[in-house]
Amino acid sequence: MGVFTTVQERFPNLSVEQNFSFAAHTTIGCGGEAEAAVSLNSIEECAALLPFLHERGIPHCYLGAGANVLPYDGVYHGVVVRFCGMRLLAREGNTVFAEAGVTGGELLRYAAGQHLSAFEHFTGIPMTVGGGVAMNAGISAGHFSDLVEKVVAFDGHAVRRFSAAECEFREKQSVFLEGIAVLGVYLRARESFPEQIAQNLCYYRNKRAHLPKGKSMGCTFVNPTGISAGKLIEDCGLKGKRIGNAFVSEKHANFIINCGNCAQDIALLVEEIKNTVYKKTGILLREEIRRIGYEVL
Repeated sequence: MGVFTTVQERFPNLSVEQNFSFAAHTTIGCGGEAEAAVSLNSIEECAALLPFLHERGIPHCYLGAGANVLPYDGVYHGVVVRFCGMRLLAREGNTVFAEAGVTGGELLRYAAGQHLSAFEHFTGIPMTVGGGVAMNAGISAGHFSDLVEKVVAFDGHAVRRFSAAECEFREKQSVFLEGIAVLGVYLRARESFPEQIAQNLCYYRNKRAHLPKGKSMGCTFVNPTGISAGKLIEDCGLKGKRIGNAFVSEKHANFIINCGNCAQDIALLVEEIKNTVYKKTGILLREEIRRIGYEVL
């Protein structure tokens, strides 16, 4: 019995999709298919499905907005778990609770409507709250780790709350990248004037206007301490470097642009960049992107 049939028969009331296309659901626009994908609508549905997948040993991964990920070209013999229907937003004093499927834009609009500030620097970042927390998304002005009070997550056995310390946030990293599913998060905010919030949003929107257009994963590598990864790559003469239909952006060297449909081209270019930078500078770049499907080959 295949993965799709197994999940569909066990959970007839869930939205289960067969032959899920990674190319259609990621910002890099390439990759193969997953045998099944499930879109969840509530923490209760998560509490039913996720232990089942874990106990049965069914390979699964979590996918938010599809940014910062590189899927495998072949068939992923597992389940893609998405939190599309989990869009609850609520205010408790100056704390905002957001479920995993809330998009960055939805979070910003909700907070602005409540006259709450703290999230404006996320403007223009393609993400869901669940993915943003897991990746500790952000820019130099701030990351999720600066705002998280606690996280509701499935730890492989049960749904529980993680304190900020238990999240083990680091630069573009957290404990949730170790197979723990973020289901919701409590975020600190502060009251502000609508005019100030609007001004902040405009400022950060303009800051992102220079970023490369086209199909990409966003920034490919984490900045080493005190150094720009893009500057390192540029100084190593890699701007414009191409492998197949993937090339290093001439506009920002930490972006790889995809103009085809082969994830392997991108994976090879990532390795080429890492090897060249290491040989020329002694610095081993750490990937910011997460790979999907490679672990079950």
